[in-house]
Amino acid sequence: MPKFVIQKHYARQLHYDLRLEMDSVLKSWAVPKEPSTDSTVKRLAIQVEDHELDYADFEGQIEEGQYGAGTVEIWDRGNYKLIEQNENMIRFHLYGKKLRGPWKLVHTRYPPGNQWLLIASSNTNEQSR
Repeated sequence: MPKFVIQKHYARQLHYDLRLEMDSVLKSWAVPKEPSTDSTVKRLAIQVEDHELDYADFEGQIEEGQYGAGTVEIWDRGNYKLIEQNENMIRFHLYGKKLRGPWKLVHTRYPPGNQWLLIASSNTNEQSR
């Protein structure tokens, strides 16, 4: 199964970087608030540039003057199962240490086009796949 990682990133503002292994890279979203397991809570997730697969293991300091300067720590990691993917939604099941179960990223229609919502799913059909 492909890997996922969530890195807690103390940059200009604290945020969480969700990274899903897809197409030989880590597809990445910056989530301004800690992911919530409450299915009624929607977290903004801003899609950012892809990262190389080995970045999934990165913890440490990004030096001042570099993009993303600040401290990075692994908040959660594990594997995931892709359930469904299209241009407007990615549904997946996480098998992490903190986060386990079905989740989805839903693409919003708001400009500039890189905004998604990260939502824990309570759909039992997604859990059983």
